Amino acid sequence: MIRAYTMASGKGGTGKTTVTVNLGTSLAQLGKETYILDADIGMANIGLILGLEGVPVTLHEVLAGKASIDDAIYEGPSGVKVVPSGISLQGFQQANPERMRDVMKALVSRCEFLLIDAPAGISKDGVVALAIADEVILVVNPELSSMADALKTKILTEMVGGKVFGAILNRSGMENTELRRHSVEDVLGVRVIDMIPEDTNVRRAAAYKTPVVLKYPTSEAARAFRRIAADLAGYEYAEESEKVREGFIERLARTLFGGATR
Repeated sequence: MIRAYTMASGKGGTGKTTVTVNLGTSLAQLGKETYILDADIGMANIGLILGLEGVPVTLHEVLAGKASIDDAIYEGPSGVKVVPSGISLQGFQQANPERMRDVMKALVSRCEFLLIDAPAGISKDGVVALAIADEVILVVNPELSSMADALKTKILTEMVGGKVFGAILNRSGMENTELRRHSVEDVLGVRVIDMIPEDTNVRRAAAYKTPVVLKYPTSEAARAFRRIAADLAGYEYAEESEKVREGFIERLARTLFGGATR
């Protein structure tokens, strides 16, 4: 059964797009037919993150009625399918967000998971993304301002008839004033699906335009993404197997190169 999740945040800078890309890649690694749709038509980043910024057809052209959705689908890492938005101002001005529902209808018949990267904030474009998915996943940072903005997004989602599935606490541990997991659940009124720790490997992987789950698969952040993907797919995450795998890779690296893998 197809599951469509809109990845949303009340403010920019929470790492929502990075979470979307790594989660989508992790689902694809599990053998799930997964699509990522960059619905942030004004401030698109997925194409930049995955090195697709130069593709000839994007969601902009589809929403402008100039191209078919088939022309805007590209294969990403581990077989995940990606529909990027363009980065030009002209393309944004010509795109009609109301056509997003038609794009959704065309994609849901092709995949098992559809992850929609929504615009941050409460713009008209963002409201459409909140309303069209099965459920919304909030991506938040452990700080009060992020919680407050996420709460507004949750309320807006419910106002337009959507449902919030839960929250992902990203960059956990980045502040000394970090909110506890239960405190986040109390503030937002939804469960925290999981926490992704602050990990320098995420930025290192981004420099290579590669998801951290592929570039640094044994990193703490990568393991967190795989844990969330397993949860969404209904699989039991083999934590012990991950620890064994990590130990073997690190031992092999030390033997061959005299250093660690990260």
